[in-house]
Amino acid sequence: MSPAPPAPDPSAPRFRVRPPAGWINDPNGPFLWRGRHHLFYQHNPTAPVHTNVHWGHVSSPDLVHWEHHPVALTPAPGGPDEAGCWSGCVVDDDGVPTAVYTGVDHAHAGLGTVCLARAADPEDDRLAEWRPLPDPVVAAPPAGLDVVMFRDPFVFRHAGRRWALLGAGHADGTPSVLLYDCEELTRWRFAGVLLDGHDPVAAEALGDEAVGWECPQLYRTSGGEQVLVVSLWDGAPCSTGYLTGRLKPAARGGLCFTARAGGRLDHGRDFYAPAVRQDADRALMWGWSWEARDPSAVLTAGWAGTLTTPREVDVRADGTLRVTPAPELELLRAAERLATAPGRVPLPLAYDLTVTARGGTTVTLLRAADRALTVRVDPAAGTVVLDRAGWPRAGSAGSAPTAVRVPTGPALTIRILVDGSLLELFVGDRATVTERVYRRPDDVAELLVDGDAEVSAWEQVPPRRG
Repeated sequence: MSPAPPAPDPSAPRFRVRPPAGWINDPNGPFLWRGRHHLFYQHNPTAPVHTNVHWGHVSSPDLVHWEHHPVALTPAPGGPDEAGCWSGCVVDDDGVPTAVYTGVDHAHAGLGTVCLARAADPEDDRLAEWRPLPDPVVAAPPAGLDVVMFRDPFVFRHAGRRWALLGAGHADGTPSVLLYDCEELTRWRFAGVLLDGHDPVAAEALGDEAVGWECPQLYRTSGGEQVLVVSLWDGAPCSTGYLTGRLKPAARGGLCFTARAGGRLDHGRDFYAPAVRQDADRALMWGWSWEARDPSAVLTAGWAGTLTTPREVDVRADGTLRVTPAPELELLRAAERLATAPGRVPLPLAYDLTVTARGGTTVTLLRAADRALTVRVDPAAGTVVLDRAGWPRAGSAGSAPTAVRVPTGPALTIRILVDGSLLELFVGDRATVTERVYRRPDDVAELLVDGDAEVSAWEQVPPRRG
């Protein structure tokens, strides 16, 4: 008799983008090609640790049915990416999908190069094969700026021209975003510093802990502004932030970013390095959620990391963020809702829960004899508190309650998406909290809502065709 297949790992997300095994970190190059959604990510296919970084690749017709493809980019021995194919983007270069990414060699010491790889067959809607160019298009950071961190190209169009951003950090501890003119994708020209940490709006909104800004991303809002997204690096990944403002002409034929508002992009402790795709009618964002458990548990599991759900992002007239789950995620809802009558309702490993509170409300999601995982909602105070103290996280960030403040009102709606150990909390459309919560053997996953609230809940299941 054949042995029974292993039981599913209850910590492993089933419906988020992640490889079956090995390591995943930054999402890269979200790209729409011939009606198909493509998403790439940093990936070690051999072990659940951050080394030997390739680009993994998935695609989907609808953002929920994801198909895994062969590894897109592999480090080339003796090449500019011999020690890793790090973050970047994918663009349409005159009809040829082209990856623009960071190559690092064994002596990089934080300084990458900008490399290109072309889709071998642009007629293939799955873009299954990629061919790297042998030489980088930017071999080093610009002279004279004392740059000690340099990576993560992001290409965009503005005023009819193609530009690129690079994340940077300087020897004096100042983070910055550098700008390049790359109208011809094989010929790049340094065009100045787009923004740095001395900007007063950036300093107030993002704080002064970062010595480098990684993974810069830019998207347009529905009102015609731009949003600059950066990942804050203080010698290690720290948090993420955003700034709203305008691109304006600058010296040397370049651009500068005039910021007017900003803040934390995600208020949780397990979200980093988001990547943005600008569509004609919306901007979509994915983030990386790292493991927050003991490294020995990660090695035993054989996998590490997951990408988040795709999120639609925009801003309001006052410059604050607007963020909601992509509507395509409703394809994951089971045909019938979970029962939400008064009392305790068993929760599956993956679910989609919406609670509209009209007064102080406590939502319990997980419990054991001496602890409970709760979300406390108070519309009158304009607060939402995720309390997961009974489910400690590994690392220095701790497990203290996470509080989010939003405008007060007669009601406040939260939406919670849970998939295995990944918990994504959407506070109205104003804030998100992304955390990893690992169930223990004695934990009971039950929904209990205490307060005046309207509740809707669905199990997430293999998606129906939309």
